[in-house]
Amino acid sequence: MSRHDLDHGNIDFVDSEDDNNIHLSQVIDDADRYLSSNPFRIAYQTNNFFLPQIQQMIESKKTINLRPEYQRRLSWSKKKKSSLIESLLLNIPISPIFLFESEAARYEVLDGQQRMNAIQEFLGNDHSLTDLEIFKPLNGKRYSDCSPRVQRTLERASISAIVFLLENDTVSSMNAKIVDGSPRLTNLDIRRLVFNRINTGGLNLNPQEIRSAMNPGLFNDAIIELTRWRPFTDAFDIPSYKDNDANSAYTDPKRQGNSLFKTMKDCEIVLRFFALREEENIRGSMREMLDRAMEKPRSSDEVHRATVEYKSIFSRLFELFDKRPFRLRMRGRDAKKISVPLYDGLMVAMGRLLSKNPERKFGKKTIIGRLSAATEKPDAYDIIVGRANTADAVRKRIEMMMTVLDG
Repeated sequence: MSRHDLDHGNIDFVDSEDDNNIHLSQVIDDADRYLSSNPFRIAYQTNNFFLPQIQQMIESKKTINLRPEYQRRLSWSKKKKSSLIESLLLNIPISPIFLFESEAARYEVLDGQQRMNAIQEFLGNDHSLTDLEIFKPLNGKRYSDCSPRVQRTLERASISAIVFLLENDTVSSMNAKIVDGSPRLTNLDIRRLVFNRINTGGLNLNPQEIRSAMNPGLFNDAIIELTRWRPFTDAFDIPSYKDNDANSAYTDPKRQGNSLFKTMKDCEIVLRFFALREEENIRGSMREMLDRAMEKPRSSDEVHRATVEYKSIFSRLFELFDKRPFRLRMRGRDAKKISVPLYDGLMVAMGRLLSKNPERKFGKKTIIGRLSAATEKPDAYDIIVGRANTADAVRKRIEMMMTVLDG
């Protein structure tokens, strides 16, 4: 099957998440009791950083964790980056950036990633100014091309930063969710709440973007690496990664135009397997399943084993379906679409079968025939494509794919 057999960009999530509300682990039912037992509330301080300081902190990678994968993958245009530089030259107040102290004297960017990137890139001569409305003579110029006076003006410009502090007594007191009969917001609750409240000026972050931001660490890094794996990008029509530089991979224009990449749905697809492979986690909404899977503590060995397992299962299906897995023919049309619910069922079912017999062989024609026959039945088709968004429907889909693979 050629790439032209697929409607480009037509990817069916169906039973994906549709709830953008933030779920806290505790609901405060007595304001006075909560305030008396949580005197610290949220601790923060305000700092001002000159532009060269921002550039130095980013380039040293010792103080600021400015990973492109940390938040949404939408990148500012050259025009918007240039507009920020022009505003700084005009001394127009810029919205503050928000930092979260992840460990002593090291900070993660909660909001302001694009502004900091724009400053670092311009001072580092990585882009030239364009479409300036006031300083038109500067259009086409990089930082090194600017006059000494323009450079000095930018060096004296500053941006304020609100830093949320990680205090020892706060962290220890938040280990328990109920203390003296009063609910405590967990550290994750506070991060999630702050992150959502300060990200109201632009487009709302989707659940996976929030999930990734709230759960940095080895497992999140492994998910991102799996989305860069060539069989995965080929299977989901994501432009392949041809270098190891994270910033170049992030700003690649073809990848920026890919809907799965720019919304982090590729990360959600990987996470769905880890959320659904455990039978006891198939309960509640899909969002709750994904949240639990993302927040589950995992050691480095567990993350490594999970990565190996994912690649092994995915590789079997990738070869079994001639490197174009998870495709379903749309009713009344010759074109096929990528079906994420089908991916869910096939990945989990294959994982269960391989856990019993890692060397098992599968008959390609037989399996493709069974899947084709199943999709001809209206009831089965609705289950496979995820028309029903329930935990029971997910179980039925996995069971149906067990039949397709196992006979």
